[in-house]
Amino acid sequence: LHFFFLRRSSDLSSGINAEYGGNLCLRETHDYLKNIASDVHIVRGDFDTNTSYPEQKVVTVGQFKIGLIHGHQVVPWGDHDAIATIRRQLDVDVMISGHTHKLEAYEKDGKFYINPGSVTGAYSALERDPVPAFILMDIQSNTLVTYVYSLANDEMEVKKIEFKKALPEREE
Repeated sequence: LHFFFLRRSSDLSSGINAEYGGNLCLRETHDYLKNIASDVHIVRGDFDTNTSYPEQKVVTVGQFKIGLIHGHQVVPWGDHDAIATIRRQLDVDVMISGHTHKLEAYEKDGKFYINPGSVTGAYSALERDPVPAFILMDIQSNTLVTYVYSLANDEMEVKKIEFKKALPEREE
């Protein structure tokens, strides 16, 4: 499961956005997400039978354009260069992908990349011991703060990663 929750701090009345990175599989999961979030965005995973979900999606939250893909379409899976290529095609500031169940959050070439891992620590063909993990994102103006939660040695670890979007230069 890949969940991403985005909150607009300056306008809490807009509610919570739920971003779901594929393999939703059950209608009940979709309905549950709609009950807890005012705005739900879903992309299709490799096990989704609902073909109405798009393969990729761009969502704008505040000043950030965020690209969503499940990640099964990245070859080889989890490859940073291949993900960067998709990010450029979508023309986004933040690229969220999954499929590998490997938690990653990093900045590259002035853009931000996130793989939230798997909240359950589900099996991965690429990771010997997947770590249960999820992320929360908080967006304020040109700053995106990502809180990365992971379970290591039966202890919850929380890391805070801040990404600032470069502001356009003003013409004088």
